[in-house]
Amino acid sequence: MGNFTFEEINLLCIYNPGTREGAIEALSEMRGYLEPDEAELLALTDTTLAKLRAMTDTEFDAVELYPDFDE
Repeated sequence: MGNFTFEEINLLCIYNPGTREGAIEALSEMRGYLEPDEAELLALTDTTLAKLRAMTDTEFDAVELYPDFDE
């Protein structure tokens, strides 16, 4: 699992405190502040949350959320 889209990875980069559970908590909290006209962000948040909930902590730890500046 963890076939995140580019947009989902960007969202995770913003709302990731370092753990899968923390990311789920942060995204869930942010979701509660969304306005009705933010339907696209709501959908993006929901798909990201679904993927996070479906994966293990080990799978989450393997997701590359930060660019490799050495390349």
